[in-house]
Amino acid sequence: MVYDFLTLEDVDVAGKTVFLRVDINAPLDPASKRILDASRIQAVTPTIRDLKEAKVVLGAHQSRPGRYDFTSLELHARVLQMYLEQEVKYTDDIIGKEAQRMIRELQPGQILVLNNVRMLDEENKEASMEKLAETEFVKTLTPLADLFVNDAFAAAHRSQPSLVGLCGTLPTVAGRLMEAELKALNRVLDNPARPSVYLLGGAKVEDRIPVISRVLRDDVADTILIGGLVRDSFHMAAGGMRKRFENLDEDGLRQVEQARAIMDKYPGKITLPIDVALDVNRERVEVMAERLTDETNIYDIGLNAIAQFSHRIMNAGTVVAEGPMGMFERRGFDIGTKELLRCMARCGGYTVVGGGHLGGLASMLGITGDMSHVSTGGGAMLSMLAGEVLPVIEGLEKSKQRFG
Repeated sequence: MVYDFLTLEDVDVAGKTVFLRVDINAPLDPASKRILDASRIQAVTPTIRDLKEAKVVLGAHQSRPGRYDFTSLELHARVLQMYLEQEVKYTDDIIGKEAQRMIRELQPGQILVLNNVRMLDEENKEASMEKLAETEFVKTLTPLADLFVNDAFAAAHRSQPSLVGLCGTLPTVAGRLMEAELKALNRVLDNPARPSVYLLGGAKVEDRIPVISRVLRDDVADTILIGGLVRDSFHMAAGGMRKRFENLDEDGLRQVEQARAIMDKYPGKITLPIDVALDVNRERVEVMAERLTDETNIYDIGLNAIAQFSHRIMNAGTVVAEGPMGMFERRGFDIGTKELLRCMARCGGYTVVGGGHLGGLASMLGITGDMSHVSTGGGAMLSMLAGEVLPVIEGLEKSKQRFG
């Protein structure tokens, strides 16, 4: 897939006011609101360093209204200052008089972090680029900035004012992280090294099924290894767990039918774990998958399945992993996810790990540097793997057409 947009190599940023949109949404401790994983903040520092001659106005979000972790970006600004080893200014304002004044007063080399953009009601609504250009956010920032740099890959599947609206009013280029993410995903989607193995888990079956359908339809994947709650739907589609199947709701039945259609159309492409681990009185108990009936306490793949999947990974030319194999937060049920990540780190193929849980776990295990690429995006990566058009990428391309 070839993208047609501008990058930092195509523009001179010296002395210019640059609005830089990043995704530094971070997990927070529920009690202290302390940032638990700053990897997304660290990931945008190469772009910021390349803007050292510009006046940088940084926009980002943290969670969404109504959630416990919907906070200001003051702490994020402090963490960013630590990584950059230079002063980072912060304002509780976004597009009000104080923010506008601070933007106008910026000098080349200085950085200003605006408050959580989702504290603006209009930022929580999605629309077309043309409609978003009419928002107060876009109308306020456009005359204050010379250039829009979008480095928010993890939010690239959203079409909101700070992500897409400015693409029609300012020259827009991709940041370094955006470039790296797209380059890595293009490599696994466009003529990947064979065998190409996908390791898919997690809880959201509805998000994984479009990915499975696309990568098999387009002959992107040779084998798909299934874990997490996604495994349950495919196991029932294969005729297992009859008692549980009989009690499924409408959504569950639809997912099983979709899984069955995939398995019928692409025989031999889906590999299910031969055993699983149950939580029995808070103890890990291994059971062969064929013996399952109506269990809902399946919290991990089994040890035999780890060996089964590891063999595929070690012999792969490409490995893409998205979603944990089980409830890795529970002690004793993190074995499958951790061991397969370690296997990916040892294998000789090109490895891509999805953002969110897996990326954080790879960091905790100290193996991030052993992976070819660890994405910052969860939903955006899934959308791209599913073949969907990402609004942010479309906005970058439209901006090039308009501004050259």
